[in-house]
Parts: sequence; C-alpha cells; structure tokens
Amino acid sequence: MTDVFTLLTLPKTSNAFTSARSTVTETLDDGSQRTRNQGPIKIRIIGDHATQPTDESSYLNQLRRSIRTILTRNSGEPLPTTYEGIYSACRYVVCVANKGEGLYGTLRIELEQSIGRLANSLSAGEVAKDQGVEWIEKFVEACDWFEKQISLLRSVLTYLDQVYVVHNPDEKNIHSLAYSQFTERIFENLQIALRLRNGVSEWATYEREHRMAHPLRHEIPKLVAHLVTHKQYSSFEEYFIKIADAWYTAKSEEMARSMKDDAKGFFEFGYSRIDEECQRAMDVLPIGSWTIVRETAERAIWNGRLEWLATETVGPFVDSNDLSTLLNMYERFSRVNGLKVLVSAFRVYLQARVQTIVKDVDNDDNMVQRLLDFKRLADTAIRTAFLDDPARSSDNNGSTSVLNKQPNNEFFYALTDAFTIGFKARRNKPAEMIAKYLDRAMRRGQGATSDAEFEALLDSVLALYRYTEDKDVFRTFYHRSLAKRLLLEKSASDDFEAAMLKKLKEQYDPEFGMGEDMFKDLALSREAMREYHSKLDIQSAGHKLTAMVLQRSAWPFSVQKTSIDLPASMQAELTAYANYYKERHSGHVLDWDHALGTAMLKARFNHNTKELSVSLYQAVVLLLFNDSEEWRYPDILAQTRMDEGELKRTLQSLALGKKKVLRKVPGGRDVNDGDLFKFNGDFDDPRPKVHINSIQAKVSPEESKRTNESIEGDRKHYLDAAIVRIMKARKELTYEQLKTATIEAVKNHFVPMVDAIKKRVDALVESDYLERSAEDKNKFLYVA
Repeated sequence: MTDVFTLLTLPKTSNAFTSARSTVTETLDDGSQRTRNQGPIKIRIIGDHATQPTDESSYLNQLRRSIRTILTRNSGEPLPTTYEGIYSACRYVVCVANKGEGLYGTLRIELEQSIGRLANSLSAGEVAKDQGVEWIEKFVEACDWFEKQISLLRSVLTYLDQVYVVHNPDEKNIHSLAYSQFTERIFENLQIALRLRNGVSEWATYEREHRMAHPLRHEIPKLVAHLVTHKQYSSFEEYFIKIADAWYTAKSEEMARSMKDDAKGFFEFGYSRIDEECQRAMDVLPIGSWTIVRETAERAIWNGRLEWLATETVGPFVDSNDLSTLLNMYERFSRVNGLKVLVSAFRVYLQARVQTIVKDVDNDDNMVQRLLDFKRLADTAIRTAFLDDPARSSDNNGSTSVLNKQPNNEFFYALTDAFTIGFKARRNKPAEMIAKYLDRAMRRGQGATSDAEFEALLDSVLALYRYTEDKDVFRTFYHRSLAKRLLLEKSASDDFEAAMLKKLKEQYDPEFGMGEDMFKDLALSREAMREYHSKLDIQSAGHKLTAMVLQRSAWPFSVQKTSIDLPASMQAELTAYANYYKERHSGHVLDWDHALGTAMLKARFNHNTKELSVSLYQAVVLLLFNDSEEWRYPDILAQTRMDEGELKRTLQSLALGKKKVLRKVPGGRDVNDGDLFKFNGDFDDPRPKVHINSIQAKVSPEESKRTNESIEGDRKHYLDAAIVRIMKARKELTYEQLKTATIEAVKNHFVPMVDAIKKRVDALVESDYLERSAEDKNKFLYVA
C-alpha cells in the first residue's frame, strides 16, 4: 500500500507539459507527413484564490479603497494592498482593462472629498480653534501632508498619468488635478484666506513692534515655500507689502512728531528700521521680494521728510566727521531719488559756514586757515561719503573691469558754488586775506615739512583764490607783499617765490608777469652795488650801504609824498651813490623811498651790547638818543620831520612792543604829543642780535584801507575804459546789453556790482562820452 508522502511527492522529471502542448500535422515535399508541437500552454488554477481580484471591478474597488486611505488624514486604516499591488492594479485597469477613465473619475472624487475635509478642518474644524501664527503652523502641516500624499499617488498611479492622461490631453495630470482643486477649495476659501492674512499680519507686527524674531518665525519660510509651490505667492507678497507700507507709514509719522527736534535721531531710527526689515525679508522671503520690501520701507519712512533730514543732519555729520553715517545717508537718499535734496542741503550748509567765517571780523587773521580746514573737511566728506556705484569700462579686447567708486561731481559743484557765494558776503576781504596768508607762508617757509608738503599747502591756498571774484584785490595785495619780502629780504626761498609767480601767471592771471620784473630789478641792483663797492676805499663807510634801484612801473608803490631827515652821515652816503648812478644813467631820475629801508645798529646797554635789526625809520629815531638820553615827542618830530602817523607807529614799536629799547613817560598804549621818551639802559635779551618788529614791514590796517581805496579807484578806470571800448565798437546798446558786455570784459580782473556799472554809465553820460537815445531812454549811444 502506497503511503501519503509518496502520493504528495512530484516526480523529478516529467513530460506532462510537453504532452499537453497542442500538435500540428505538416505535409512534406515528398508527400510524407510530420507532426510537431506548437501553440501556447494554458494553466488553470482550480480553487478560490482570495488575494487576487478576478475581474476589472475588483481592481477598481481595490484602487478606490487605496486612494481613499492615502487621502484620509490620520485615518489609522491600513492600505488594502502594498504600494506594488496598487501600482500593478493601476497598470491592469489602465493598460489591460482599458478602464482608465473610471479610475480617473474615482481619483477626482476622492480628491474633492479629501480636500473638502481639509478645508473644513482649517476653517471650522479642530484646527480652526488656533489663531494667528499658531494657525499658520497647522496650515503648513496640512500643506506638508497633502503635498506628500499627492507625490505618493503620482508614484503608485504612474500608468494613469503616463498612459491615460497622455492619450487624453483634455484631462489634467494627477499633480495639476490635485493642486488645482487644492487652490480652489483652500486658497480661494475666504475664511482660510482671512486666517492666513491674520496670521501673517500678527507675525509681522509682532516682530516690528518687539524688534525680535517671533518664536514661530521658522514656519513663515515653510508657508512661503508652499505658496510658491501652489503659485499663490504673488497675492501673499502683495498683502505683505501692503501691511508693511501701512505700518511703517504710521510709525514714521509717530516718530517724526516725537522727534521733530531730533532729525539725526530720526535718521538713525529710519535706517535701522529699514535694515531690520531687509534682514527679515532675507530670512523668510524669496530673493525677488527683497528689493520690493526695502523700497517699500524706505518710501514709507523717508517720504516727505528728505528735505528736513538733509537740512538738519548734513551739517552736524560733516562737522563731527561722521563719514560713515554720511555714506549711509548718501546711499539711502540715492535709492529714493533724494540726491538733489542732499546736494542742495550740502550746498546751503557749506555756504552758511563760509559766510560765517568770512564775516567774523574779529578773526580776520585766522580766516584763511579756517577756510582751509573747512574745505579740507568738505573735500574729505565728498571723496569718502558721496560716492557713486562702480563704473564699468571696456578694454580693446572687449573685456570689462570694475573701477573704484568715484565721488559724485554734483557735490564738488555745490562746494564751488558755496565758496564762491560765501566769499561775496564780504567783498574784497577774502582775496586780501588769502594774499596775506601767502605772505606769511612765504616769510615762514616750509620749516620741517618737505618741499612737496609745502607746495601742497600753497596749492590749497590758491584753490581758495579760485573762488574769489576779486582777482584784482588779490593781485594788488600779493604784489605789495611780494615787493616787501624781496626788498626786506624776508622771503624764506627765492625758488618758491619764482615758482609761485610762474604758477600764478600761467594758471590764474597773466598780469602776475610783473613779478618777474621785480626779480630782474633786484638782480641788476645787486650787480650795480657790487660794482659801486668795488670802486670805494676799503675803509669807506659806503660799504655798509645797500641801495635798490627799481623801475616804478614794476613795483606796486606810489611816490612818497613826505620824507624824513636822515642823519648827516647817512645822507652823505646816499648822495655819493646817487651821483655815481647818475654818471652812468644820465637819463634816470632817482626818488628815494625810505619806507622800506632797514638798518643794523650797535646799542650799548647797562649790562651788555646788542645788535639791533630795525627799520630805517626806527634807526633814525634811535640815533637821536646818541645825543640825549631822553626826547619829547615834539622834539623828535622836529628833528626827523617824519609824518606824524609814521612817527607814532615807530615810537610804539620801540617803546610799547615786546622789545622795549625806549621807555615812554607817562605809560599807556597810545603816543601823545606831551609824551617823553627815554633810552632804556636796562634792556636785555638772551640773543646777541635782536630784531625789533617793524610796523612798516607789515600791512597795517591803514595801509589796507589805502590799498582798497586805490583798488576801488582803479576799478572805476577799468569800468570806464571797458564801457567806452564796448560802445565805440557797438555804437548803441540797451542798458542790459551794455551791463552784460561790461561784466564779461572785466571778469578776469573782478566781477563788478551792478550798481557800480550804473554809476559809471551815468558818469560817462555826464562826461559826454555817451548819450541816451531820444526814442528809448534805456538805450545808450556812443558820442564820437
């Protein structure tokens, strides 16, 4: 009897399948027949196999249950089959059974139901209990879940997308179908949209009010990512910009009212807030929104306040040398089209400061140094803070390179305008003081500084000279100072003097060429003196004489109306030299000018003997005390026959200065007619050679006044000559035409006042050089 094990064991070899294969009989060419196996083998499994569907409806039911389970959030129900099973079932339904349309309809219905449940949960369900940013957190979680599930469906229902949808182009793919329904049911839901906006507003307001990150800020980038994914970001951005504009506009108005007297503080508030908003945008928003957010905040904060801010803050920032804040202001104003306002405020500030310096009569001696310091400060501000973006240049090979930032030229133009207008606050004076400053610099020399540094100082002073319209004033005072330096040998360097004259002549005013004639006269005079001394006896006192023969046309001195009586020994030496000179230049006339003469005296005091370096006027007075140790003022005046003003200034320098070689009785600062002057035998000084400052060597206020009066007289002649020359060429002109032509004709010397031109025109009419037209009183005719 066979056991059960043997019955259940299959044979190791068998031809069962071969035998079961269908056969075909084939007739050969020779008439014989041959049989061979051919055709498929069919195997039927008998019995109930419950895990495999047996028809299309079973597959569809299985897919419906799977889709519903995938699209049900927190369902807890397991999938009816594996992902591979879903994938295979989808293939069968779409590719074998051709039931893709039914499966697509099922998917559509399940999506609608799932998204509907999600919408109810966010708007009225359990999730809706949360408010503000906490609700956004739940919304982000819902979006995360939905997008993850749709991605899963696309994977397991691949054949629905790649076969059915491809052959039915009117249908949307799974992603588009799901996302379009999500947009319609979620993002277009008014309650959800309102909650979303409230949450965003609460988050942004919290951070702006507290100036710190919200505890749930990390949810905002996630929200933004979902909005971008669902193409809803533009509406979010629009709303975000709207609430940002409203908040910053209100905050700006509030701060402007509370800080109305603190523009600097408001500016610091403004740019710090803008920086915070920009950082917030970079932390949570896409890069495309950063510029929009910044521009919105800038517009809301600065709008209507640029002029106030610029006017109130530019000056203090420049004064305190706060260049970093100025650069910050420049960059921010440039982004809101506020550079014109900034340039205007800079110009007004500079002009006011220049005018203040120029009008400060008590500090005239420091005017130029203060102007130099201020201009240096303004230049530094322009070159450091008011910089344009880098320019690009192309070379011959077509490549481009980025250049360094360059200062905005508008600010240089503003500086030029400000100094030019500021100098007009006190006509003539800046030009005069610039000439005097150069005089002191040339006397002092470069000292410990290098040649380049000293030349840079001189160039900076000449830069101020460019701003003055009173060129004739500068030229006159500079020529006078130069003449004194050369004659008194007070110049620190003849080389610098010559270089300065050359620069003035070539770059500023051709009339400075007369300075070259001064050097020629001095050279000829020195040569003449060497020749004269060579013909004298070795013991002759004439070796102590130095006389300079100068052409009056080359030197800015007028003929002296008064003279002095020199001691007989001095006068004899002068007469001897005059006779010698006339023998060689019979056609020349010598007029002695002692105002700039100098002398070296040996003085014996009680304790020591000193050499005194004094002016010729001082020497004449001091030599009187060889005959008597005390002199009254009227007696000194009678002995010297000096001009009273000059004599009083000379006695002040000897008796009331720092080096008192004389004593005045009674004391006091002024010299009066009854004063008595005594030789100060107790005078002492640590140096063997003592220089007593000579008032004649300086430009006294009286001399400045006389020089300015002389300049005004010269200007009248300039104007008269220009007007006559113009009218002679044009024959007839209206007053406006004549005024414009006159200003143009004399502008290289000075810019005349309109009133001065009118006065000169009227004077020429009275002098019969011009006449008014009978038909038009505003027209002038030239009288031949």
